[in-house]
Amino acid sequence: MIWDFVNATLLQTINLGQPIHFMCTHEQFKESIFVAASRTRKKTVGNDNNAVVLRLSLKHSDHTSQPVEIAPIGKIRFPTGLAISPNGAWLVASAGHKVYVAKTSSLSSGFTKYVSPERLRCLAFHPFEDYFATGDDKGVIRLWYCLNDNLAVNVRGVEKRTQTRSLHWHAHAVSSISFTQNGAYLLSGGEESVLVVWQLHTGKKEFVPRLGSQISTISVLPANKGEEEYLIGLADATYTFVSSASLKVTRSYSRIKIDPALTQEWPSTSKSYSAPIAVQPLTSALVLPSSHPSSLQMYSPSTSTLLSELEISPSNRVSRRDEKPIIPASVEKAVISCSGSWMATIDSRDGDIGFHSEVYLKIWSWDANQENWVLNTRIDRPHGIEKVTDLNFSPDVRDIKSVFLVTTGNDGRIKTWKLKEGPSAETETNTWSSYATLTFRSETPTSISWSPDSSLFAVSVGPCVAIYHAETSFLCQTLTSPDGRTNNSSHFIGRDGRYLLASGSESLVLWDLVDSCVSWQCKTLLQIDKVVPHKKDATFAAFHLPEINGEEALTKVSIFTVASSTPTSIRSVPFGLRNIIWASFQNDPGFTFVAITQSWKAVVFGDSRRPFEDGSLSPKSLNLAHQQQSPTLFQDIFGVSAFASVPQTETPSLYHANGPQEILDQPAYSTPPLNDLFDPLIKLFLRERPPDSVIEEQDPEDLENDDMQDVQSAADPLTTSRHHARFVNPGEMEAFTTLFRSRCMTGPGPKLNGKVNGVQFQPTSTPPQMTESSSKTKMKWSAKINKTQEPPPSASKVARSREKI
Repeated sequence: MIWDFVNATLLQTINLGQPIHFMCTHEQFKESIFVAASRTRKKTVGNDNNAVVLRLSLKHSDHTSQPVEIAPIGKIRFPTGLAISPNGAWLVASAGHKVYVAKTSSLSSGFTKYVSPERLRCLAFHPFEDYFATGDDKGVIRLWYCLNDNLAVNVRGVEKRTQTRSLHWHAHAVSSISFTQNGAYLLSGGEESVLVVWQLHTGKKEFVPRLGSQISTISVLPANKGEEEYLIGLADATYTFVSSASLKVTRSYSRIKIDPALTQEWPSTSKSYSAPIAVQPLTSALVLPSSHPSSLQMYSPSTSTLLSELEISPSNRVSRRDEKPIIPASVEKAVISCSGSWMATIDSRDGDIGFHSEVYLKIWSWDANQENWVLNTRIDRPHGIEKVTDLNFSPDVRDIKSVFLVTTGNDGRIKTWKLKEGPSAETETNTWSSYATLTFRSETPTSISWSPDSSLFAVSVGPCVAIYHAETSFLCQTLTSPDGRTNNSSHFIGRDGRYLLASGSESLVLWDLVDSCVSWQCKTLLQIDKVVPHKKDATFAAFHLPEINGEEALTKVSIFTVASSTPTSIRSVPFGLRNIIWASFQNDPGFTFVAITQSWKAVVFGDSRRPFEDGSLSPKSLNLAHQQQSPTLFQDIFGVSAFASVPQTETPSLYHANGPQEILDQPAYSTPPLNDLFDPLIKLFLRERPPDSVIEEQDPEDLENDDMQDVQSAADPLTTSRHHARFVNPGEMEAFTTLFRSRCMTGPGPKLNGKVNGVQFQPTSTPPQMTESSSKTKMKWSAKINKTQEPPPSASKVARSREKI
């Protein structure tokens, strides 16, 4: 692609039809460009081991995408670099263990090969002298002095040796080299994360260490106000600027850091690498794995900026070359409390010869002033040498004394940790200590879930779910799966925590804790990977294991409600998932998730679309519905059915209705059963009572108005917004009983003086009409009851009468 970089417009596109590895050009060849592209074969198509160097002409007469002329220069294998000398006289390519040199004045003669003792990795030309530099796998930098007419003879296929100079400091492969503009210094970098500045005349070197990740590219920027800058591209997608005068980092630009060791194509079902993910409620930042397994990074999705990086387990980033690589400790799990004040992490390292396995539980406190995490408590081997299977904080923390943390491990123990206050808040901070240790038979606990009021927590132990009381550690209830299968996880569903869901690999069981029975049970055709409950509604999402279709993975998501075992909708996302949590920074209704894909990408997806400040991070429409089926032969002949054009809408949820009138207006056959309709319908009619403090702080004038409102709202109890304590007189109950018997008994009932309820009974086909005399009779009867049986005065009237006295 040829661009006008001033106006940012695409001028021309040339389709070569082969993967391009490197390209270069020179001002002497303004109408040509040199590329190193893969050379396809009939047997092995797209094999990158075999490549060819081509010269492409940029001239186009008919404005097509095909170049006018393609001239092959020579074949190479394993290309690692392609460059033209500053004077434009030499074309050099590095590939494998060889250096290919060709004169631009006679490209038809092909390349002359020069052998290197090690495999080459990078290539760079001196800015004004006729020699170039290469870096190899062993960390050696060589300066090649072969650009002269005596050595580069026009002989094809002849491997030669030439005079070189070696510079060696790197213990690992050199990934990038570059000369400064004055040609006095050479910059090199590799896996050590160290920028080395070589002085060519003396051989002395200076270092810029601990840049954060492996160095991928090195570029020298022109002098800005008399000072050059070095732009270092790191393997974790970070760009760092280094001052040439002070050799210090001036600024860095990064988004989400990527671990280069994990960007390879791992199997879609591989779980060997953990993917911790959490959300900080105070800053709405994502906590994600960083470029090193022992670190975490804090990323803001709203501003698309990297906030900070936290090193959970300090460790060396690079090991020695000749010894076995040291496996660093990796962060396996990370959870944050609902208040955002505490974060718990699990980092571990497998043992080997001479070293025992290490497992650490670390609890961090949030520093609001510095906006970073500070280590508060470290617990070595919380479950012995066994792995920690799950950990979770108690929700809705209002008092610091009631904060709990529960962990489960492969040792079969369930441990509760509580925040312990120090003897003096000025001299010692609060720390965490062990509160209780529990066991359930001989089963291994796997999952922890807290009730919304933080009084109970449920633990999945084999085919059972054990429910414990947090304060007393008492086993309140044990639920066993009807089919006896192992439960992978358990979750409290709904804001009131009435329902408990147990998820297996292919089954879902929902219990009603109030009725102590199974509400429903279902078996799924696809295996269930993880279940994420909704934080506000009584619904949850079940994520299935991804289906591999060629090179792409498709993950299906089933949305359930507590009312039915049939999913309300089945959706899909075009990627596999390693870990997924609820996006707590989203306040929109519906489902919104934050996940890490199998290709180690952080994604936010769901029903709502959150606007981002960065235009490149605009929301994309995913496949969240059923895939459209191909038309049948009948539809091709007669067209699409009229019913098929009507979009299918999801079943409206009872909890999202605007009011009880909409539910009662529906036909009886279309409403849910009474067992499912009663509880949510009553919740819609009833209103919560205001706190007692609100009633106590009212003025006497407001109390008088409240009494008047009580009288006016007696006819319509649904519109009453305030409730006051009132004693019921036995005489009132007798009056209501008499009224109920006289109005609601079936049949005409007993006659008094030939009248029923004061109305003369006439056996005609038409219903009796209400007359004026009957209405007067009813008014007299009601007045008589109110006169003889007056309710006692309210407490507010008694209080006012005392004040007057």
